[in-house]
Amino acid sequence: AIDSLEEEGLHFVDRDTAFSANECDKAFAIAQGAYDHRADTDAVVSELAPDWPTHRQPVVDRAILRLAHYEMHQPKAQPKAIVNEAVELAKAFSTENSPGFVNGVLDKILKRVLNDTAAGAN
Repeated sequence: AIDSLEEEGLHFVDRDTAFSANECDKAFAIAQGAYDHRADTDAVVSELAPDWPTHRQPVVDRAILRLAHYEMHQPKAQPKAIVNEAVELAKAFSTENSPGFVNGVLDKILKRVLNDTAAGAN
């Protein structure tokens, strides 16, 4: 299975040689935070996409949305870049319709985050 994914341009790297311990710790912390706050994210997504409650979403989409939502609310976050990365993950790892769905939901979340940031700056 990995060989066929590599033929499609997806490459897997050994954790020990590709990332520093600090980078691995940061990635794990983001994943753990997204998991810990999944109920909050699921509530927001259900509000913004009522026709696609979490139980109807592909598992990969749900995970991408949870990661992106959590990361967008972290200090020093770059929300627009996070949306772009999330869409790329959906293209690489989910269904044909997933990039549009992920982009649409995260665009709505992005507007909220930007509004909150602007309100906090005033």
